[in-house]
Amino acid sequence: MTLYRANPKDGIAWITGGSSGIGRSLAKDLAAQGYMVAVTALDEDPIDTLIVETAQMPGRVVAYPCDVTDELRMAKTVAAIEKDLGPIVLAVFNAGNYLATPGEDLTVGNFRKSFEVNYFGIINGLVPLVEYMRVRARGHIVLVGSVTAYFGWPTTAAYGGTKAAINILAESLKYDFDKMNIRVQVMNPGFVDTALTEKNLLPMPGLMPVNRASRRMARGIKSGGFEVTFPRRLSWGLKFISLLPRPFCRWFINTTTHWQARPLNFDRKPPSK
Repeated sequence: MTLYRANPKDGIAWITGGSSGIGRSLAKDLAAQGYMVAVTALDEDPIDTLIVETAQMPGRVVAYPCDVTDELRMAKTVAAIEKDLGPIVLAVFNAGNYLATPGEDLTVGNFRKSFEVNYFGIINGLVPLVEYMRVRARGHIVLVGSVTAYFGWPTTAAYGGTKAAINILAESLKYDFDKMNIRVQVMNPGFVDTALTEKNLLPMPGLMPVNRASRRMARGIKSGGFEVTFPRRLSWGLKFISLLPRPFCRWFINTTTHWQARPLNFDRKPPSK
């Protein structure tokens, strides 16, 4: 049996983190394909302009605001979309944040917030949604990871940790999702020119415009395999490096980012005795 792949004729697409960046651009791409797209973002990040921009497209965008870290409200959002618009056949869990986490300035809050948004923001929507897809015996789920999942980079102890966890989540769920006719994909983009990457302290080779990145994601949803990663000249090179001994990986990162020469920056006072 061929594993199910979402089609706009079958039902609704749902995107989290759709008010800006790659999520917003992907919502346009899916609306252009004819999907009715339910877009979830924070209450303070309205998508009114996105709705206007897609008004003349074959599909349309509908707002379902929610904080992805709110477990109860996310379950209610899934139920509301299913009731109001129809079956969710495609879910793209894209909501995320990047909090730079250099080793000399660690805070528990950075790690907690990163996992609450990037990882549990997926879990809070995935768990209730899979119940609907399981009963229907079909569905298509996309988890947005990152090439930073392949090995450790400076300042990504929190962010990269969440993206590595997302990759393992997708790998682990695929065994049983395949049996339920639920396709799961993980998208591992390289550096995309968004508000998140503006906060990045590292060089960003192969930086892609957001509309080009979302088109690659849209193509991957239509025809890609389990992992979709781009740009290939960056991602496949990083995949190869990740297979080498870890001392070489660290040498490569230190050499390309000049991180070893970066002075430590102690912004905070030492703990009181």
